[in-house]
Amino acid sequence: MSERLLDIRDLEVIYKTDLETVHAVNGVNLHLEKGKTLGLVGETGAGKTTTALSILCLLPERTARVKGEIFFEGKDLLKMKEYELRDIRGEKISMIFQDPMTSLNPIMTVGSQIGEALALHNEQNRTKEQIEKRVEEVLEMVGIPASRKKDYPHQFSGGMKQRVVIAIALACEPDLLIADEPTTALDVTIQAQVLAMMNELRERLQTSLIMITHDLGIVAQTCDDVAVMYAGEIIECGSAYEVFTGEKHHPYTEGLFGSIPNLEVDSARLSPIEGLMPDPTNLPEGCKFSPRCPKCMDICRSVSPSEYVEGGHRISCHLFNKEEAK
Repeated sequence: MSERLLDIRDLEVIYKTDLETVHAVNGVNLHLEKGKTLGLVGETGAGKTTTALSILCLLPERTARVKGEIFFEGKDLLKMKEYELRDIRGEKISMIFQDPMTSLNPIMTVGSQIGEALALHNEQNRTKEQIEKRVEEVLEMVGIPASRKKDYPHQFSGGMKQRVVIAIALACEPDLLIADEPTTALDVTIQAQVLAMMNELRERLQTSLIMITHDLGIVAQTCDDVAVMYAGEIIECGSAYEVFTGEKHHPYTEGLFGSIPNLEVDSARLSPIEGLMPDPTNLPEGCKFSPRCPKCMDICRSVSPSEYVEGGHRISCHLFNKEEAK
């Protein structure tokens, strides 16, 4: 049986200011096995990035309020001191941030930025020369010539910058890699190259991966398990096989599938999900998707749905609980 690496229990995150309270994450439960890939899917504003930043405890201290438990290798990250978290960030858990253009320091060479991560977590007591050699190895590993280690970020294309960000994240060979929409800013050809490279590196290093995306095509290509997120809640989750081939789906998941072009069907237009994500400062009662749901019932507007479970497939929807729907 696979060993559980990450276990998130009843995670809640609010951003509180003098003017308003934003309910960003509302009772999320997730787990990830060692060596597996979890796809976290949803529209912009669903709470995916906030969930990822919660794992690394990188949310702003003044405004963010976090409740729940995040166990990594059996230890609750939310109860750790800052100096303990510094030992984990970069070495055991790394993150590929969404925009490589803003993730890199423009006044440091890419080699220096990779070397910084290695120097901070230098448990092997590498010499300066050994760190430089490791920097060259990591650059070559992501497809960048070692000779470019003294170049600055502005000298690289968007795709190459993303490779540098991945190199920084993988330099210490972490146990968990969080990729926050790593291909959003790239063109389709480069997207395919970056995804193929990440898959190859993950298999080689046996790294667990959380892939945050809004593209179900990427999830089908890279992920073992899937969690669909909406308005700060996990509304459907299961193995990729169960989610993609199962007969029952949350209406929101059906909407996401409807937004994917089908090459076997001749259609004039895609089928987008009507409406917008709800205002996180004023979430609707009951099911958060009810204002946009084509299958909405009266109960959906007032009562939060319980979870329907079939094997490892879980769906939070009144449609599949016959007693509630009556």
